Amino acid sequence: MASSPTSVMSTNHDLVLASASPRRRDLLTQIGVRFVIQAADIDERQREAESPASYVSRLALKKAEVGFGRQDGILPVLGADTIVVCNGEILGKPESCAESFAMLQVLSGTTHEVFSAVALTDGHQSEVRLAQTQVTFRIISAEDSLKYWHSGEPKGKAGGYAIQGLGAVFVERLEGSYSGVVGLPLMETETLLRRFNVSRWHG
Repeated sequence: MASSPTSVMSTNHDLVLASASPRRRDLLTQIGVRFVIQAADIDERQREAESPASYVSRLALKKAEVGFGRQDGILPVLGADTIVVCNGEILGKPESCAESFAMLQVLSGTTHEVFSAVALTDGHQSEVRLAQTQVTFRIISAEDSLKYWHSGEPKGKAGGYAIQGLGAVFVERLEGSYSGVVGLPLMETETLLRRFNVSRWHG
């Protein structure tokens, strides 16, 4: 899917996805949405005293707004963001074995929260929906933590794991939106698509 301005103007698309995430791309494709990718880079630093829910919602909306400002067409733009929170602390995206190991040891044998926000804007109105999911991990050994890092999967993933991949073996229980943990809460997304009269389910 090209991201050129001419592609954005195409009538073959329903919306713009302001994200380069392959997981969000796959989830939108899963529900039959026709889209073009126009990634939006923003300042993702958390504000002082900003709650996780407010933080992730703000980022999703900002991505949608920035994406809308960068396109030449009139398509609505969808932005999304996902964070992992354990014991009140937001866990980032590990870039080293040490960071990955530390994150998994924090998550090991505990229940953490995944906040996943999706936003849609058409230049006239904007709305945000939020999914909050409880994920419980089994005890993760030091050996498994190291093996997981060397699989290559944790790098760049929020919270240091991918539930749709090898990381699924750590999950003992999940209460909430599975797709939200992957990166895009589909029920909330579909609600926004209906609100904005965006075509879907093309198959």
